[in-house]
Amino acid sequence: MENTENLKWYVIHVFSSYETVVKNNLEKMIENNNLQDYIKEISIPTKEEIVEKNGKRKIVERKKFPGYVFVKMIYSDHLWYMITNTRGVTGFVGPQGKALPLTNDEIKRMGLEKITAEEFDIKVGDNVKVISGALETFLGVVDDVSIEKQKARVIVHMFGRQTPVELDFNQIEKI
Repeated sequence: MENTENLKWYVIHVFSSYETVVKNNLEKMIENNNLQDYIKEISIPTKEEIVEKNGKRKIVERKKFPGYVFVKMIYSDHLWYMITNTRGVTGFVGPQGKALPLTNDEIKRMGLEKITAEEFDIKVGDNVKVISGALETFLGVVDDVSIEKQKARVIVHMFGRQTPVELDFNQIEKI
């Protein structure tokens, strides 16, 4: 039953710090009820942050959207019922708790789906603008592109000199 045009991303609101528990419970529910054709992916987007503690730097992985789990599925009332009755789930994000699918623009900005080499039209040497993050509105030139990591190294002009910065694909756009 491969009907991929009906697959859409939905957002589930969960209890604070229950994201991983809900993901594991949903995966068990999918396996127990043979729902692999209806629920394709469950995602908890994370980002890496550098934290300094006691003079030591450490890379910590944090959730981009605490309290939320993203599910790519073919929506039905039966699935809505099963998911909302999963331990840790408070409901879907949408009007009156009814699921509302994310738009393509929202999916791209949140980085839920990997960008393929064909979709990413920025190459080394292209001028780009940073559209999100700490360097928002900065302009730069692409120095390196890594399709596997979904990152591009951009040379931006800050503090009076050229500085290389590694950015996600969804953080830059071609000028």
